[in-house]
Amino acid sequence: MDRRDTVLALLALGAAPFAAEAQQAAKIARIGYLATNPSVSQIRQEAFRQGLRDLGYIEGRNLVIEYREAEGKYERLPALAAELVALKVDVIVAPASTRAALAAKQATMTLPIVFIAVGDPVTSGLVTSLARPGGNLTGLSILLPELVGKCLELLTQAVPGVSRVAVLWQPGALGERTDKYMLKEAEAAARALGLRLQLVEARGPADIDRAFSDMTRARADALTVWSTPMFSSERRRLAGLAAKNRLPAVYPQRDYVDAGGLMSDGPNFPDMFRRAATYVDKILKGAKPGDLPVEQPTKFELVINLNTAKALGLTIPQSVLAHADEVIQ
Repeated sequence: MDRRDTVLALLALGAAPFAAEAQQAAKIARIGYLATNPSVSQIRQEAFRQGLRDLGYIEGRNLVIEYREAEGKYERLPALAAELVALKVDVIVAPASTRAALAAKQATMTLPIVFIAVGDPVTSGLVTSLARPGGNLTGLSILLPELVGKCLELLTQAVPGVSRVAVLWQPGALGERTDKYMLKEAEAAARALGLRLQLVEARGPADIDRAFSDMTRARADALTVWSTPMFSSERRRLAGLAAKNRLPAVYPQRDYVDAGGLMSDGPNFPDMFRRAATYVDKILKGAKPGDLPVEQPTKFELVINLNTAKALGLTIPQSVLAHADEVIQ
């Protein structure tokens, strides 16, 4: 090798690390986002994207998000999940839907999956345990069964004399095993509080008017609504029907109160979606989903709409208002 060749070889060796770093920096993360209902997810999507931006991921630069939305039709989720698998995304994110997370799990046993705000990931069969999920799924849980009793207790405190509470639920939306567990928890909590429950089903938007007619005929004193993507997308309609039927209601998240509902008590959803970005970041950097513990809510918020209370002729006790994180008036 002559002197010229030697110099060129040394230059090439010296440039190699920089070329490798440039190639690594240019790597684009691909995330699949499997949503059940697009009308629910805009604010939460933005919170998730903001979380990614805070960690240095910028769409169009080093990040691509492939959005797939089932438009409220659960039967479409398996095919949409399969599309994301075929695209060979790095991570699938399943936001606020146990059914979406289950569809993703059925579509792949290898691609990492991060679920956000699912009700009970252990009971629904998504993970083995919260501390050691195992498999290819992890994420954030909202502890729905535990919140059932909390919402019923809030109604007894805010609506003196309440005795019969209607529970609006969507069979199958949370998975059969979680449904059974929540119904069991609801009955136990009602007995402890001296309440009678009226379980009212609404399998789709077309059932909602009939559900409120059933509540009225049964002379329900108040209402609680369980968290599902369908109910979230119909939140303005639910709040309007509750007002029309003069039913004080407590909802699972503040979106309903912003839409005119009376009260909400539950996790801060935008905060959970921002935090989900940290799971995606860790997985993109090599962490295994099964080694990342499922996170439970750290921020809860009680929101009360006094305008709605006034329209219902209801005076919320000061003892309840004192615990509110926000009062709308």
